[in-house]
Amino acid sequence: MKSEKGHLRKSHQHRSDLAGEHAFSDMGQLILLVIFLIVWIADSFVFKYSTFLTQYVSNYIRVPIALIILTISGLLAGFGLNTVFGKTREEPQVITTGVFSIVRHPIYLSSILLYLGFILLSLSFLSVLVWILIIVFYYMISRYEEKLLTQRFGSAYEEYKKKVPMLLPIKLPY
Repeated sequence: MKSEKGHLRKSHQHRSDLAGEHAFSDMGQLILLVIFLIVWIADSFVFKYSTFLTQYVSNYIRVPIALIILTISGLLAGFGLNTVFGKTREEPQVITTGVFSIVRHPIYLSSILLYLGFILLSLSFLSVLVWILIIVFYYMISRYEEKLLTQRFGSAYEEYKKKVPMLLPIKLPY
């Protein structure tokens, strides 16, 4: 297996406890966010091309569910970001506590849930198509980051992978 070095933002290059991320991770997330927002806003509020399901599902159902999902998304992101970036760990180690005991990539899961919350508000089918692309993107960068973490932490990360699911808080048989 070839050795890969993860990309670190300039603001994090002094942190020896961080393994890094894919060099295209931040830019890819930004591009997909812009694409999603353009499609979601255009379809939900301007053209209303694929929002026909809103006539069958009441706002009284969609909005509370969306708000719950958006709240969970915010909490996952907050706890995950605080765990990773809130303090420097003296001894670099696999993070297995807090939200990282539920899923290995809680920050990416929070982003996926954020998009889902917006989709539920308008039930835009076109937005669902972009969301699927976003999920694939997060899966791909998660896999890349897991290679970095396995190189860095070896069997400790392999054991963690066996115990904690990647993006969904359920253990799938494979």
